[in-house]
Amino acid sequence: MQQKEIINNGLWHNNVVFSQLLGMCPLLGVTTSAENGFWMGAATLLVLLGSNFVVSLVRDWIPKNVRIPAYIIIIASFVTIIDLSMNAWLHDMHMILGLFIPLIVVNCSILGRAEAFASKNSVMDSLIDALATGAGFMLALIALGSVRELLGKGELFGFDLFGANYPDVLMFILPPGAFIALAFILAGVNILNQYSKKRADSAAQPNPSPQGQPS
Repeated sequence: MQQKEIINNGLWHNNVVFSQLLGMCPLLGVTTSAENGFWMGAATLLVLLGSNFVVSLVRDWIPKNVRIPAYIIIIASFVTIIDLSMNAWLHDMHMILGLFIPLIVVNCSILGRAEAFASKNSVMDSLIDALATGAGFMLALIALGSVRELLGKGELFGFDLFGANYPDVLMFILPPGAFIALAFILAGVNILNQYSKKRADSAAQPNPSPQGQPS
């Protein structure tokens, strides 16, 4: 698989959220703001980079019958490092994200990349896959957090955009708002995909020859 295809799949075509609907727990739980989504996405991205790197590096040394427990231990090690680091240097954000940071261990998208990609490909390709997949997941978190924060409080990354007279819409900050906002985002993504597919199909069709000239 070419590296460009790996990047396109991770960011968009095979996006963890937009295409596979994985990682719903942190997606819906922490995205009350764009900043929360960014830091949760950054933590997941770092875990993906570390776990894909190690899994690809030692893939030939792990017996097949214990590969899943081995992958989980590798992932849990990096989650622990990220959890302790955020608690030390980003304590306020660590308190906001709370239990969702340790729950990265059971994020099926991370284990899925270790099993489906890192265990079968080179270290460099595995790092690119981790970077693209993590960036795609972060993109989804930031998008949902931005919509909820903008509609719920009239802010974006903590900056007031609509002034003090904006009527806060509490529904978008609460869990039901996460489902509603995500539904509209997914609908928009599907529309973009259908439009791109139609353009690609049109470009692939041969142009009709001018009348009277041989094709």
